[in-house]
Amino acid sequence: MVDQKKVQEAIKLLLEGIGEDTDREGLKETPERIGRMYEEICGGMDQDAGEHLSKVFSVDNNEMVLEKDITFYSMCEHHLMPFYGKAHVAYIPDGKVVGLSKLARTVEVYARRLQIQERMTAQIADDIMKYLAPQGVMVMLEAEHMCMTMRGIKKPGSQTVTMVTRGVFAENKELQDRFLQLVNR
Repeated sequence: MVDQKKVQEAIKLLLEGIGEDTDREGLKETPERIGRMYEEICGGMDQDAGEHLSKVFSVDNNEMVLEKDITFYSMCEHHLMPFYGKAHVAYIPDGKVVGLSKLARTVEVYARRLQIQERMTAQIADDIMKYLAPQGVMVMLEAEHMCMTMRGIKKPGSQTVTMVTRGVFAENKELQDRFLQLVNR
């Protein structure tokens, strides 16, 4: 749970630390706005992806299920700056599937935390394996990191791509290639 009072105090100190006048018209309500914002963008810290992945449906078909181009926004834990992009999630069912929106909700749970992309990719894959028990899962995230765009190296447009394979996806290069072909259509 986000402690609004502590966030507001911290933002006021930050503004003072960079030489701003916290009583200036445009900044008077900024600590409160930032407190509400962090409650929203870090809301995944109080959520369990299992809530979304526990409602399953029986199926006879065990072909690949792919949800691609799931937009996400997250915050880099190293610089407290945004990174954002697309998630692509596929799994091979083993007799049960989950509603498609639940894959996007799982991405959202992990995106709404202070995060690194590498960990987020693995968390999504691991929870799908844990709750759906599919034959395999593959997750790919493509993101632009504002810590590389606005500061430091200043390389706007550069993309970081992370992939995780579990189960049959880890063992089968043809399945990986099929996933990549479908994602790049």
